[in-house]
Amino acid sequence: MAPASPDVPACAGLPAAVSAFADAFVDFSVSGIFFPTNPPPPPSPTPTTFLPSPSRLVAIGDLHGDLPKSLTALRLAGLLPSANSPGSSASSTSWSAGPTLAVQLGDILDRGGDELRLLYFLRRLSISAAAQGGALLPILGNHEVMNVSGDFRFVTPQGLQEFSGWAGWYRAGLAIKRRCGGLEQPKNPFLGVPKAFPGIKREFWDGIRSRLAALRPDGPIARRFLADLPTVLVVGDSVFVHGGLLEANVEYGLERINAEVSDWIRGERGNNARAPEYVCGRDAVVWLRRFSEGFNCDCQRLQGVLGMIPGAKRMVMGHTIQSEGINAVCGAQAVRVDVGLSRGCGNGLPEVLEINGGGSEVRVITTDPAEAWQYRKQKPDKAATALEKKGEVKDGLALLVRESHVLKGVEAKA
Repeated sequence: MAPASPDVPACAGLPAAVSAFADAFVDFSVSGIFFPTNPPPPPSPTPTTFLPSPSRLVAIGDLHGDLPKSLTALRLAGLLPSANSPGSSASSTSWSAGPTLAVQLGDILDRGGDELRLLYFLRRLSISAAAQGGALLPILGNHEVMNVSGDFRFVTPQGLQEFSGWAGWYRAGLAIKRRCGGLEQPKNPFLGVPKAFPGIKREFWDGIRSRLAALRPDGPIARRFLADLPTVLVVGDSVFVHGGLLEANVEYGLERINAEVSDWIRGERGNNARAPEYVCGRDAVVWLRRFSEGFNCDCQRLQGVLGMIPGAKRMVMGHTIQSEGINAVCGAQAVRVDVGLSRGCGNGLPEVLEINGGGSEVRVITTDPAEAWQYRKQKPDKAATALEKKGEVKDGLALLVRESHVLKGVEAKA
């Protein structure tokens, strides 16, 4: 506990209230959302890996920084009130699906300008869901792993602006807390973060610095919104993973993967620690495309992987855009739900997957044809998609710099 100096007010004996006010002030300034005054207990430091089958299970694919399209998908799944419902608003954070369990397949970050607003919105909606006996559980995608690693190749200028705005409000919150004697002095996440980034236009330096401070291991946004998310989630007979699983991943241990990735994001391995190897590389659980690309999958191998997970009947994946919409191969053992929803990544027609009857009833909920006209259905550029699959640049901030490698893994001092 830091001692109060003579020129610092003691906050009339209410340091906790002042701290709560500062946090609420920052939250609302960044997202326009207030969190409950009596928040639920903090999540377990070890993410959930196995859950029983709920009465209704919903899966939503990659969101990529597009809040309006994400809201459309959430309403399509019945998780939010319809825009036409009495008393409903475009920004409603009230859960409307009762005991439904919804899984979002990762890639909330990159390619759009609503990344922080999406993180805040999904967390507030998950609190509302829990109060009604339901659950909203995002999992980690490769773009979350990239950002925690300081790899910003797919960040947009709008995304940098959003994080610059966050940094300004976060510093204001720190200043409020420092004016209150009796409070433990909060950690400054900007310490050790570079101020200059040679090879990048100067106008983007503040956004990059802010993003590094927020998302690096133990950064305030990474710790609050990403560290408690699972990398792999098994619900009843469905395995949810952003990219895919191979035999070695299951042998290593799904719970072990979740725990070690969580430790890395929380900074337990050090602020400059590299991501665990099973979330890096072409065959990593957040990068694998072996079962989500094309219709000629190695079904025998997929069946073998699922056979290693007791009771598993299907693997539900995001990551690879399905221009024809949500689909399944290998006798419905491989279900692919990334429809390229974001305007920054395909602008696809919103669709969601619904699993009922303990896994016996699987269907796709798609946009009403009467509303589909407003979405410009685009097929992703094949050449650009091939570049991303090779780990090269597709779009985003990397187009704004002379050498794209300067955005691949920027480091900050601990």
